[in-house]
Amino acid sequence: MASSFEKFQKRRVITSYFSVVLSIFLVLFLLGLLGLFVLNSKRISNNFKEEIAMTVFFKNDANDSIIKAFDEELKTAKFAKSYEYVSKEKAAEMHKKDIGEDFMQFLGVNPLQNSFDIYLKADYVVNDSIAKIQNRLRKNEMIADIVYDKQLVDKVNDKIQEISMWILIFSGIFAVISVLLINSSLRLSIYANRFIIKTMQMVGATKSFIRKPFIVRSLILGLIGSLLAVFALIGVLVYFETNYDNLGIMENQLAIAAVLLGVVVLGMLITWLSTFFATQRFLNLRTDDLY
Repeated sequence: MASSFEKFQKRRVITSYFSVVLSIFLVLFLLGLLGLFVLNSKRISNNFKEEIAMTVFFKNDANDSIIKAFDEELKTAKFAKSYEYVSKEKAAEMHKKDIGEDFMQFLGVNPLQNSFDIYLKADYVVNDSIAKIQNRLRKNEMIADIVYDKQLVDKVNDKIQEISMWILIFSGIFAVISVLLINSSLRLSIYANRFIIKTMQMVGATKSFIRKPFIVRSLILGLIGSLLAVFALIGVLVYFETNYDNLGIMENQLAIAAVLLGVVVLGMLITWLSTFFATQRFLNLRTDDLY
């Protein structure tokens, strides 16, 4: 019977440790994921902005030298992140693929115009800046028209501001919930040992002596949970860098290292504080209050 009871106690302790590590891992992983998202939120929003194209159409009488001169102008333009020249022939092929029919067979001529798809730098993807760019480009008399999705630009900028605000609010709420969850898991683990704590205190052990093994154990569990969270976060970073390398998530390695280190430090700090105050609570309780 004693052997069975000891095995049961051992399994219960292992289960308690596992639940604490799992809680720390999940909470810190989600918190770290949120931190990485906040860190890269501007990069992600900029990447989305820079996918919006402004199309410049040229008149039919614009010759190759005019097109080449405009190409050279765009190479030195501060507002252009990248651009692509689309000839009227290439545009016709693209339309043919989109609609599934060769419209030139019906018209007999190609009504499309030579154009440039200009992808602006993120800082210029606001209507005021785009209007200034349009005014500058329209000075070229060979430009027939300039087109961009004004409504999409407005929506992108409005949504980014709204999302940024909610991210800050959510980060604060989640940080509080994280501390409470880890604290609750550790408190339950220490609660199972409340009689041992009181017994040690009754035989003359000091509070610091009683508290020390619990704090050491919690720090070890916190370190294990934190490291698991760090490895999981590195896996997420590698996945995004491999599949979405255009985002450049791994470029700011110093900031990423700071977030990962912060996860470890936060895990250790929360477990230390939670264990300290939990053991202090049971040390201050009367024996009758333990039941």
